[in-house]
Amino acid sequence: MTEPDERLDALQKRIESILLGGSRQYTRAEVAQRSGVPPERATALWRALGFATASDDAAVFTEGDIQALRIANELIQAGIIEPAVAISSARMIGQHMSRLAESQVLMLRDVVAANPELADERQLGRLVEHLAPDMERLQDFVWRRHLAAYSVRMLVASDEELDERRQVVGFADMVGFTTLTRRSTEAELVAVVDRFDALAAEVVADNHGRIVKMLGDEVLFVADSPADGAEIALTLLERADADEDLPPLRVGLALGRVLNRFGDVYGSVVNIASRLTSIARPGTVLVDRELSDTLAEATAYTVRHRRPTSVRGYARLRSASLRRAGPDSPKPSESAIQLVSDFLTEPTHLPLEPDDDHPRRRRRR
Repeated sequence: MTEPDERLDALQKRIESILLGGSRQYTRAEVAQRSGVPPERATALWRALGFATASDDAAVFTEGDIQALRIANELIQAGIIEPAVAISSARMIGQHMSRLAESQVLMLRDVVAANPELADERQLGRLVEHLAPDMERLQDFVWRRHLAAYSVRMLVASDEELDERRQVVGFADMVGFTTLTRRSTEAELVAVVDRFDALAAEVVADNHGRIVKMLGDEVLFVADSPADGAEIALTLLERADADEDLPPLRVGLALGRVLNRFGDVYGSVVNIASRLTSIARPGTVLVDRELSDTLAEATAYTVRHRRPTSVRGYARLRSASLRRAGPDSPKPSESAIQLVSDFLTEPTHLPLEPDDDHPRRRRRR
């Protein structure tokens, strides 16, 4: 091993020792024995957290690994967490923490690049040693704040309300992002994505919603009330339109029962919101029939029904455009005229059948 390689190896070991609270010294069998966790369960939890499976004789585990396994096993044995739920929870935690860790390391790399004196082994070790406890306390604080916010509402609800409840699901999509990626530098794309992420986070939080996940050029969010969902969608369009550095947005909203599982959402309502986003024009909001009926009585908005559209999985998807009420809003007679115009001018859609696991049989002639 050359001298530069030796220095790099020493730096890696020092950083690992700081972050992991000790050196790697235990094999998989030793961890299972010391923690009291069956080897099969320990391996399953390790994989669920997103780490590669180590060979039987590889000493890659620390005292921290033993303590974490012991705590998880005690929760399972106490009946607080089912074994299957523990694996699913570990998978969710691993996925989110992996993304968080990657983003923080990239930020740290930028700091070191801007300050070459920090690249020294001793200086970098001190920097990591100083930052890690502060970041840990900050993340713990944010987690507790979110935990408190959800606990107030959810711990008094029934099991059915926790797993499946009526919500507004929305997708907001940057129009023309694929073209933008082809004519922009990496730095320009990062700036656009960061600006979009910041805008989405601010608008969704201000209007009592929750971001489920960011999907590159798209954000998936939920809101508990139709009015909150409408405000999020319209405010996103307005703010993006006023920002010269952001492309226009389009939004799809749907209302109904949503399955919430480990921070994600599932169900036909999610699919409908996604389909509506894909057919919405730039700078517009499309809502499904149930949400449009609910918002029709709200004086703050106007809805204009569109003719049914065929999209993947839905042969006749009914929708309406959503706008703020005001002097520029179309009158009922104008909406009717526009609806007829849409019917005559929009291209004909093939009548697709809903997705089905069982193919239809052909009729015999």
